[in-house]
Amino acid sequence: MPEQAAPQATPWRDEFRATMALAWPLILANLAGSLIHATDVVLLGRLGPQVLAAGALATNLVMSISIFGMGLMIATSPMIASEIGRKRNSVREVRRTVRQGLWMVVSFCVPVWGVLAFAEEIYRALGQQPELARDAASMVHTLMWSMAPFLGMTVLRSFLSAKEKTIWTLYVTLFGVIANGVLNYGLILGHFGLPKMGLVGAGMGSSIINALMFAIMVAIILIHPDFRRYHLFGRFWRADWPRYRALFRLGLPIGFTMGFEASVFSAAVFLMGLISTASVAAHAVALQIASLTFMVPLGLAQATTVRVGMGHGRRDADAIRRSGWAGFALGESFMAFTAIMMWVFPRPLIALFVDAGTPSGMDVTTLAVSFLSVAAIFQIVDGAQVMGAGMMRGLHDTRVPMLFAAFGYWVIGIGVGAGLAFKMGLEGLGVWIGLASGLAVVSVLMIWRWTHREKLGLVG
Repeated sequence: MPEQAAPQATPWRDEFRATMALAWPLILANLAGSLIHATDVVLLGRLGPQVLAAGALATNLVMSISIFGMGLMIATSPMIASEIGRKRNSVREVRRTVRQGLWMVVSFCVPVWGVLAFAEEIYRALGQQPELARDAASMVHTLMWSMAPFLGMTVLRSFLSAKEKTIWTLYVTLFGVIANGVLNYGLILGHFGLPKMGLVGAGMGSSIINALMFAIMVAIILIHPDFRRYHLFGRFWRADWPRYRALFRLGLPIGFTMGFEASVFSAAVFLMGLISTASVAAHAVALQIASLTFMVPLGLAQATTVRVGMGHGRRDADAIRRSGWAGFALGESFMAFTAIMMWVFPRPLIALFVDAGTPSGMDVTTLAVSFLSVAAIFQIVDGAQVMGAGMMRGLHDTRVPMLFAAFGYWVIGIGVGAGLAFKMGLEGLGVWIGLASGLAVVSVLMIWRWTHREKLGLVG
């Protein structure tokens, strides 16, 4: 018999498969995590537009700060991935990074909690209506305690991602979705014999569930044979200031990058509050829909950071190139699909959150439809910017992308949005056009830097 030819190597196909194998649990976990907040929005919406608007203000303030903290903690991901890429069985260096990541969680949350104690004063200083400020602050004061376990899970997720065991993240998050839905259904609306606590109950339930999810993830790492050999929590109180400083240097620009993006949407909420309560509610609905779709490229970006980071640890330029572009292609393909869905079926999506049969619900729905028409357009550039940021983080390049984000989101995004809303009379629609413009600028700058990575000395 003639000798069969050896199968041809397919590095690109293998890279697509490896990225998806790592990404799909992260994607589902991100979607599940977003569903926790979506569930709260749906439940609060049953109490009326005023409660929904206050809940949006509270959630956006706490989450914008949490996203900044998340950026700090995400620095653990490329550091662990590069170390494993350099030395597959590295234990001590991985443990040092995880331990100091958890130290950073504590050092970040304590001062933030002190600031959020004055949430009502913050809202009033930002020009929000007194009643809306008071209601939003009541939720902030219970929701803010969810920050520490949420950020702790971010550190542990980085470890699980670098070990390519992201399925455990999915399991824990799915549990959180179900538990949060049941508990907050009782605490917000007063079912299961629980008191009807509305906004306060929403924050309390989310904080309890986040703490429980963190505890379960810790238990998995302590018990699972693939993880316990790292002794991640051993000598937890031992200081490691060099690693802490290294994490801080890498993570601070990531935190600002993510913070600029999150806070620009929070600023948009405040601008909507200056227009009308209906605009705030419609913005909350449109943003919730866009946030759900964003979870897919976010998960792909997290996986791409790990894949690029491993190639970076090996100093393998070809692996870096394939990992980056494979993730980018997957992310953009999905966002193109969701853009079409938002453009063609806006009302069925909005109906998941708002009853258009009431006069107030009809106003909110009309505004939300106009906002989604713009959100459909920026799906493409939103996916491009998050993928670009994930690709660059794998190369430990975070400072220049931070500057791109500051310029695009705040100079272009808020500048254009505020001008169109208040100077040109476009109100809420103008705010969303500004957001889309800012995302477009950031995406172009991120991809330009990635395509010039070798000339800029970022690979080698």
